[in-house]
Amino acid sequence: NKPEWYLTQVLMWIGNHAKFLDEKIQPILVKAGSSVNAGLEFSRALVMLILEKLAADIPCLLYDDMLFCHLVDEVLLFERELYSVHGYLSSFPSCMHILSEESCFQRWLTVEKKFALQKMDSMLSSEAAWVSQYKDITDVDEMKVPDCAETFMTLLLVITDRYKNLPTASRKLQFLGLQKELVDDFRIRLTQVMKEETRASLGFRYCAILNAVNYIATVLADWADNV
Repeated sequence: NKPEWYLTQVLMWIGNHAKFLDEKIQPILVKAGSSVNAGLEFSRALVMLILEKLAADIPCLLYDDMLFCHLVDEVLLFERELYSVHGYLSSFPSCMHILSEESCFQRWLTVEKKFALQKMDSMLSSEAAWVSQYKDITDVDEMKVPDCAETFMTLLLVITDRYKNLPTASRKLQFLGLQKELVDDFRIRLTQVMKEETRASLGFRYCAILNAVNYIATVLADWADNV
């Protein structure tokens, strides 16, 4: 239940050995005419240990939503630091390959959808759902975006950020399919609320729904260039 322990340990080993590998080992490899990068090979070997550990752990966690979700979160944080801080190469083996394996991936999709729907339930039942966060700042609030619409688009953006480093386009497309389902679900929810408000079509909530639809359509159009 604490994958961050071994993930953090590996990142510490990589960071702590970087100077030694670069200053002591790399010159020996260069002198021998080798093209091997000592630091990257060290990182690759440690990541292989992580992959073995994950392959053993994941089957035990598949049907515990909280533990599985926590594992995915920690793995994604680990991957982000591995690439951004330690210069790990995308051509090397990575944890995303383990998360892409069929049983694990399908479970990830299921859990992601479950928690996204729960988030949508809470955002629409919030007292501030139809109020703009920036209602008192006129130069920021031109579109009069209700809180639920902004939170929903942030949810979609976070999901994209979580799956964008998957190694294959087919897996990314499955996540895109989930996002399309969520957009349609949100559309249905807005329609249901709108039907309750038809008698007051100039009322506060009805206008907020129209603003939400306009904002979501605008943002999705902006995202159209993002492959």
